[in-house]
Formats: sequence, C-alpha cells, structure tokens
Amino acid sequence: MSRPLEILICNDDGISALGLRSLVEAVRGLGRLTVVAPDSPQSGMGHAISVGKPLRLDPSDLHPGTRCWSCTGTPVDCVKLATGVLLDQKPDLLVSGINHGLNASISVFYSGTMSAAVEGAIEGIPSIGFSLDDFSANADFSAAIPYVRSIVIAALENGIPHQTALNVNIPRLPADQIKGIKITRQAGGRFQEEFEKRVDPYGRDYYWLTGHFALDDAGEDTDIWALRNGYLSVCPVEIDATAHHHTSFLNRWDFRQV
Repeated sequence: MSRPLEILICNDDGISALGLRSLVEAVRGLGRLTVVAPDSPQSGMGHAISVGKPLRLDPSDLHPGTRCWSCTGTPVDCVKLATGVLLDQKPDLLVSGINHGLNASISVFYSGTMSAAVEGAIEGIPSIGFSLDDFSANADFSAAIPYVRSIVIAALENGIPHQTALNVNIPRLPADQIKGIKITRQAGGRFQEEFEKRVDPYGRDYYWLTGHFALDDAGEDTDIWALRNGYLSVCPVEIDATAHHHTSFLNRWDFRQV
C-alpha cells in the first residue's frame, strides 16, 4: 500500500487501563495508531450507544506515539465517533482490548470489548477483540502481547471475512505454558445470577449482582475447552444473528388468524 495502515484501537476498561496500554504495545509499528477509548470503565455495556445525551472527545497523551482521545460514551460510541468524526478514511483494522477478564462463550453478548469489535465489523472494518483471563487491574499481559501481535499480522495478511469479527481469549498462563492457538466455536453456557440484597444508609433496599458461569457444553472444539486446556481461543463471530437452520421449522407453523 502507498499509505500507512490505519489501525483503530478501542476498549471498554477505559483509556487508562493496562490492557489498552499492552494492546498499543502489541501493534506498535504496524501502522498509524489511533486510540479512542472511554474516559471511565464501561464493562458489561454490550452494544449500548448513547442516545439523548451529548458525547465529548478530549485529546489525551496517555499513549505516546498514537493519536489518542478519551470519550464520554460507550465502547460502541468510541467506534462511531472515531469513524464518523475523527478519521478521514476507514481504518484497515480495528482492535479492541486487551480486556481484563475473559469474553468467552455467552459473554460475547455482554462484552463492551467485543461490541466495539462487532461495531467495527458492522461498519466493514476487519475487527478483533482481545481478552485475558485475569480481572485484576494490574494483570500481567506480557505473555499475551506476542500472540496478539502475531494474530494481528495474520489478520492483516489474510483478511477477515466480511461482517465477521474475531473473538480472541487468552489464558492466564506464563508464556512457556501456553500451548498455542485453537480456532474454536462459542461454548454453550449461561450465567446463573444471584442477587444479594443489601440496605443503604437511608434504609432503602438495593441489590448486588453475583453468580457464576454454568457451562452446558462438553465439546472439545469450544473456546472454553481451549482456555481450560492451555490454548488461546480464536472464535469468529458473525454479525448475522439469523438462525438460518431453523427457518424451515418455522415455515411449517400454522399461523391461524386471531
């Protein structure tokens, strides 16, 4: 290409997150880097967008060597503002993360990290979301960085299918214990929520969300299996949510007039 590659970098943990700093390090030198990230943590926001309130962009010097802005909105807002306001051309690649915590299985629907990547795919940008199995604010991303760079280079060389984003999850292991990369599918499972009831200083009830993940899938080709067995998981995520294999079943329904 006659021009440098344009790489857009987003996340959901906020512009000061260590995971974002690690992602910038992983892709440094591969193109012109633009960072647009929330000004505060936005985990669990899914594909939310800000409606009915103003959005603000503020230049930031937190990530030297990049053009960097913090945004008052959600991860998806960050992508929309980057492509609609800040950049004069569509990015060649969007990378999101590195998230503090996994986004495997059903988490892809809740994740702000993956929603930024999915928004990129919707806009026709090859997009990848990266997540590490460590929720700590001081998580060690050193073992993840070479793998992130390798996957990004492979994506730039081979392309990513249209309307598809890659969901990459990385086990919390030392570099010499990571066995490699597996191409996977999304494991079946769900969160079994519990709500802890508490009382605030004014005597009013409130609820704190807790619970655990319940795996319903014993397959050895899933993202969860790969992570539990020491592999990175790379799972392609389609934008088209139509259950095409069920349309013939629904076509057999008799929709009687009410």
